[in-house]
Amino acid sequence: MDIVLIVDPAQAGQRLDRILSDALPDRSRGAVQKAVEAGACLVDGLPETAVSRKMKAGQEIRFTPPAESSRLEAEQGHVDVLWHDAHMLVCHKPAGLTVHPCPSCPSGTLVQRLLGHFPQLAQQEGLRPGIVHRLDKDTSGLLLVALDEATRLALSESFARREVHKRYLALVQGVPEARGVCQEPIGRHPTAKIKMAVVPESRGGKPAHTEWERLWSSPDGSFALLAVSIHTGRTHQIRVHMAHVGHPLLGDALYAPAPTARRAPRQMLHAWRLHFRHPLTGEDMDFCCPPPQDFLEAAANNARRMQRVVLTGNPGSGKSAVGAALRERGLPMISADAIVAQLYAPGSDGADHIARRWGSDLLDARGGVDKEALLALFRERPEVRREVEELFHALVRDAVERFWLDAEVRGESCAVAEIPLYYECGWHNGAFSPQPVAVAIHCPQASRFARLTRNRGWNDEKNALIESWQWPAERKEAAADLVLDNSGDLAMLARSVDRLLEQLAERRAAADAALTQAVAALCACDDETRAL
Repeated sequence: MDIVLIVDPAQAGQRLDRILSDALPDRSRGAVQKAVEAGACLVDGLPETAVSRKMKAGQEIRFTPPAESSRLEAEQGHVDVLWHDAHMLVCHKPAGLTVHPCPSCPSGTLVQRLLGHFPQLAQQEGLRPGIVHRLDKDTSGLLLVALDEATRLALSESFARREVHKRYLALVQGVPEARGVCQEPIGRHPTAKIKMAVVPESRGGKPAHTEWERLWSSPDGSFALLAVSIHTGRTHQIRVHMAHVGHPLLGDALYAPAPTARRAPRQMLHAWRLHFRHPLTGEDMDFCCPPPQDFLEAAANNARRMQRVVLTGNPGSGKSAVGAALRERGLPMISADAIVAQLYAPGSDGADHIARRWGSDLLDARGGVDKEALLALFRERPEVRREVEELFHALVRDAVERFWLDAEVRGESCAVAEIPLYYECGWHNGAFSPQPVAVAIHCPQASRFARLTRNRGWNDEKNALIESWQWPAERKEAAADLVLDNSGDLAMLARSVDRLLEQLAERRAAADAALTQAVAALCACDDETRAL
């Protein structure tokens, strides 16, 4: 049947294909364009094949839609049928598979695959035989299909009476309240044809009811895992409602801002649980399907934090040598001693503060801090050392934190900070989040003191004094997560550094596996359900 339209003044200047697409919401714009280009359109009685032609008010458009095939052809393809009897089946629809044919996807659908396995579906009419509810193409999970017309009608009535209960898993941006509800009406988006939106009922919106329960949130608070129940079946309901309340789905290219959409390869939505009553036997049917691997990987990938590593140890243990070796192997590095050197440099705020607080005698000829003079003051007045440490250690901590954050933004998997006084400052007690992996550098005291005398010119008194201000080496090594042996030559050091890199990689892999397992456990199915 031809479609006849008269262009009204509000449509003047619009493209021909847009006007036709708005009038034919069940057909894709691409299908309309193909039909126009094939000669299916007349404008004021003359053929028009230019889809981009701008229309004028009062023009007559006559469009002959191409006939849609009402015959389904069975196709080969795997179908993950989880349960079935003579009347119905429950299957797991993978993400990326369209449920039934439509103008934009006439083949390669779940229905056509099902027809290849259950030929009795062909006895039902139309292009959607057996389909009583749908899942978006990029949503995975449980789908209920009727195998005969009587069962389809009975299940459709159950859905209409809201006797079928569906629960989804969703990964959303941010951390919603522990429990929440959204009951805003949903209708067609006023300007974007392919989208739905919260629309007042007075303007065509239909009632919609969504509830959620927060199952877990990422340590950094950037996203959360929700169990979502829907009491109505509006198109894109969960995606629209969660975006409306400020927590769009990760990977949702249609409703989420671009940064959120890029956090996953598809919208992270999975039809998890399904409960209904068998229309013939009256038996309560409960099904549960854990989410696919891509869902768990998206959670792990987004929760993963860059591995922070601290190198610590007593003077002369070789922290700088280990740090240099790690830098040569591509790891970003920062040194607390280098930060302090900048704070002590001529003209720095640190040097100015020390001069104002304790006198210009503590500055050298260039205006930087005279470390020997400051050390002498520390010997005489321990309270000065404590005050200087309190001020400068806070500045060092802030600089290290910025370093780690910047490295994480760049996408580094691991970044290292050399912090000799990590334990003395108490930073192992939660000063950083996530908690760094502490690596203590081991070297016997006699060897360390010999290195300090040879390389820095320290005498026995200075060695003993600096050592006394730090934790004993044995205590640091006992508190550390890993210990690197640097008591030998350079070849031994290289081997120790290579082994450290292996240990750090093993820790990252173990953390990823533990996180994936934790999320999988939250998404697992109870024994009482038909777990699949």
